[in-house]
Amino acid sequence: MRPGVTLAAPIPAEPDPAARNIQGALQLLQALRQNGLQHLVLCPGSRSGPLAVAAGLLADRHGLGLHTAIDERSAAFFALGHARASGRPSAVVTTSGTAVANLLPAVVEADYGTIPLLLLTADRPARLKGCGANQTVNQEQFLAANVRWMAEADPRGVGAMATDQLTALATLALQCCLGGAQHPPGPVHLNLPFEEPLHGASPCPDRPVGSPELATAPTVAALGEVSDPVPLDPDRPGLVIAGPWRGSPQAWPGFVAALRRWQRRTGWPVIADALSCLRGIGDLQVVASYDLIADNLSAALGAQQAALQVLRLGPLPASRRLQQFLQRCHGTQLLLSEGDNRPLDPLERCHQQACCGLEQWLAQHPGAWLQGGPSRQSLQRAADWHGLDEALQPWLDQQLGADAWGEPTIARALAQLLPAELPLVLANSSPVRDWETFMPARAPWRRIHAFRGASGIDGTLSIACGVAAATGAAALVTGDLALLHDSNGWLWRSQLTGSLAVILLDNGGGGIFEQLPIRPGLGEAEAFERLFAMPQQVDQAALAAAHGIPSQRVDNLDDLPAALRWALNQQPMALLVLPTDRRADAAQRHHLRKMALDFVRRS
Repeated sequence: MRPGVTLAAPIPAEPDPAARNIQGALQLLQALRQNGLQHLVLCPGSRSGPLAVAAGLLADRHGLGLHTAIDERSAAFFALGHARASGRPSAVVTTSGTAVANLLPAVVEADYGTIPLLLLTADRPARLKGCGANQTVNQEQFLAANVRWMAEADPRGVGAMATDQLTALATLALQCCLGGAQHPPGPVHLNLPFEEPLHGASPCPDRPVGSPELATAPTVAALGEVSDPVPLDPDRPGLVIAGPWRGSPQAWPGFVAALRRWQRRTGWPVIADALSCLRGIGDLQVVASYDLIADNLSAALGAQQAALQVLRLGPLPASRRLQQFLQRCHGTQLLLSEGDNRPLDPLERCHQQACCGLEQWLAQHPGAWLQGGPSRQSLQRAADWHGLDEALQPWLDQQLGADAWGEPTIARALAQLLPAELPLVLANSSPVRDWETFMPARAPWRRIHAFRGASGIDGTLSIACGVAAATGAAALVTGDLALLHDSNGWLWRSQLTGSLAVILLDNGGGGIFEQLPIRPGLGEAEAFERLFAMPQQVDQAALAAAHGIPSQRVDNLDDLPAALRWALNQQPMALLVLPTDRRADAAQRHHLRKMALDFVRRS
């Protein structure tokens, strides 16, 4: 589905080219709206003028959700967050030229994160390509490596296309966005030439758009049935490894119900990545501190570990200790994803991978296979995991108490202080890692969004604004460099209908690098600061205030609950600045891991 496709229309041009441009843009967006598109982000530009007029008409009269943005990169990340949180495609409209290049970071994340994102880029007609015309570049190639499908409209321009051709293009684009038999959900790029004149009278948006049969449209079908209907033995010990959730919100209830059935039948513990969103579901037995106890379990299980069965759900968790544990497991491993048919096993330990999802996989088996309960041996193995996890949790509460101000402490406290079910966005680097390791197993349930497909920090704040717009309210936990990298995200304040509380862990630079073995000797500390940490002399509260965002500073755990209540009650955005010491936090993480190993050995 990646090769470019050109749709040519053998029809004469309309007498009024400007009106025909707007009419064609309107027919295309109308067809997208009728096929399920509910939200669009519009960037400024002249070449994209017909699309802008059409978007405004549909927003005013046909309920298309519309946001506007001056920064194409920020716009794409906003749409990315909105699409992830809503489970439905969001579209981005840009003008031609380098505007299209700014979409690439978000498109890469949408590709690897299986997020439905539709890119509508205006372009010059083919006659202006390759002849030195202003703002005319090879933009049709910019996103090609990371889209599910790329198509160009008629090279003469959208205004030269018939209604049924525009409808076919829109229908196919959304189908490819949502995934099907050949590929998972992801980004789609429609490159749309417009001939001049670009601007004219707006046509009536109530003209109906036809919906002809599409012989070329991909059919949606069941994905990836497992070739062996019973690859795992539910009567023998095993583990469930639940990685980051990448299915749609609509598929979540069925997934959780299927996991409950599997655990009731097998007794297998669920090793739940924080991004799996499975922690805090009361009737699931999950292990949260696996990153701290995996080494001890390897020693305790000994030779039995090699024969351990593993059911892996989704992408691999980021914990290197868990990955090392899995590499020592040579029993049957089955990997199930929720619609992603690409390879997801960098450890090369899985005997099979299927993208049909857990719910459908269980439905493939005879009913009798799921009847009964866990074997005694399975319960004993599960008790090893749960016993260590349950012993470690009170110990972590003690170690990360009120006197231990730092990023691990803050992560554990926020997991319990933030309101239940409030969506949370975690920036990549330290915040998402601390949440994985130090989040309590029994913290209130909430949807956690972290964009680990490509793990960039490009659009952190804009993503969080998109999540808040889709869900009504959200919180963001971010470091200072990630927030500064996307400072244009503060511009969403004027359009944000939901509310967003931004919690800034201000450690004066790239704290993640303190956790890696790259800090030079004390005599070269200045080089480390310049080459890796890169602290910036920016007053983040003043920068937020310049955009009309109120802020408060928090220096200890005692003041954090009241500050959170204040931030969560501000509309539409608020900033909490929590100063931390990245060197002290790195030392604390190292100390906690060493102490946890000793504690577990004694337990």
